[in-house]
Amino acid sequence: MPGSAAFEDIAENFELLEDWEDRYRYLIDLGGQLAPLTDAERVAANKVHGCASQVWLVTEASGQADPVLRFRGDSDAHIVRGLIAVLLAIFSGRRGSEIASTDEKALLDRLHLTEHISTQRSNGLRSMVARIKQIAREATLVHSEGEIVGR
Repeated sequence: MPGSAAFEDIAENFELLEDWEDRYRYLIDLGGQLAPLTDAERVAANKVHGCASQVWLVTEASGQADPVLRFRGDSDAHIVRGLIAVLLAIFSGRRGSEIASTDEKALLDRLHLTEHISTQRSNGLRSMVARIKQIAREATLVHSEGEIVGR
């Protein structure tokens, strides 16, 4: 399953980097490119639970039925910010139905991340994916009158 152009760039760069220390530095660089969230966005409603680090995800939806969802995120941990950047490359800018049906495991397996990050970070990664997919499912539920249920 091909990912977005942004994800494909990340995957290609991962392939070029043979050493995991270089890949970690690349993840940190990706995270450093994320726009910081404001203090007003770092609220409990945006916090992702199940992560050892502090993680926040902000969602913006455009359209009514099956909206395009854009995500922004931040963390207090550098590598986790990089993991957020990878997830944003996979999910952000896609319709809710596409996000809900994305096989993120296949995409992430291409990077071999779960083999090289700690169990806590793997759990946090799964929590972030679960949150993104939950938001996508909620955004695509439509009342009979066309109102979006959820976020």
